[in-house]
Amino acid sequence: MHGSQRSIRTIRYAVQIAFLLITLSAGWEFHQFVLHFEEPGRPFVTRPPSVDAYLPIGALMAFKYFVMTGTVEPIHPSGLILFIAIIGVSLLLKKGFCGWICPVGTVSQYAWMAGEKIFGRNFRIEQYADIGLRSIKYVILSLFFWVIVVAMGTTMISMFFMSDYYLVADVKMLKFFTDMTSLTFWVLAGLVVLSVLYKNFWCRYLCPYGALLGIISRWSPLKIRRNEEKCIHCHACTKACPALIDVEKKDVVKSGECFGCMTCVSRCPSPGALDMTVKAGGNVRVLRPYLYPLLLVVLLYLVIGIGMLTGNWHSQIPYEQYQRLIPEVNKLSH
Repeated sequence: MHGSQRSIRTIRYAVQIAFLLITLSAGWEFHQFVLHFEEPGRPFVTRPPSVDAYLPIGALMAFKYFVMTGTVEPIHPSGLILFIAIIGVSLLLKKGFCGWICPVGTVSQYAWMAGEKIFGRNFRIEQYADIGLRSIKYVILSLFFWVIVVAMGTTMISMFFMSDYYLVADVKMLKFFTDMTSLTFWVLAGLVVLSVLYKNFWCRYLCPYGALLGIISRWSPLKIRRNEEKCIHCHACTKACPALIDVEKKDVVKSGECFGCMTCVSRCPSPGALDMTVKAGGNVRVLRPYLYPLLLVVLLYLVIGIGMLTGNWHSQIPYEQYQRLIPEVNKLSH
């Protein structure tokens, strides 16, 4: 078991890189898809549905609409499917999406790892300031929850789904990066610098999606558990935790900040002192480390597969609509 614990880091890095490459590939294909409508003569490239993952606000609206009406909106249906998949993963397997799959989380991780190499350490924000800053992502989440879940009715959501803006919301998101303003550039540059200096700055303080998944993950039957009898109190787990959780002082790690990355488990030198466990029917069992990423990926793609089989994966926007809207996309607003 101990050898497999050490190898879990290698498996995690491989999974992260694989999903980052999948994301970059989809982004490149989508860019080529958009260029086909912007530059006459460009060959047509099929639009990758997975780009809808970058429309989480639309996905939340689609989720409410689905709950209220039983209908999957046909414009960006994969956004809803991916939203359900990610929520399901977090409910059953902790915040594993953030720690293993999310490309933003992966880039953020390699940023602070680079900072650690450059400066010999990462910096820490003072405890009370840290708590205050962490509240920002929950405030942002609360605003989205209020506007979409509480204030917006199904009629208003339906009207938004029919708007030209929503039809090409994915293209607007692409333009945010390919045609960024100087303000956007400097904000992103600032976030990169902060991510180099502080572990997972964006994820820890600003990401409302991560805040939602953290709340949901508290109900997960999977938890990191520490065996006091086998713990040698070497502080390795606490020092290694990218979420800055004081693992050594926890019997069970319940924090919504836990990514389920198992870095603490992989760094523990005492076999059996720290494990990913699953609680079912009152019994607690140790989950073999390699099974966690396997379950994570299988569950994610199981939901995606259901979306495909039910015809709720590919957008139903006709070619002619893209032909009309994409050349004018910069003129569209909410």
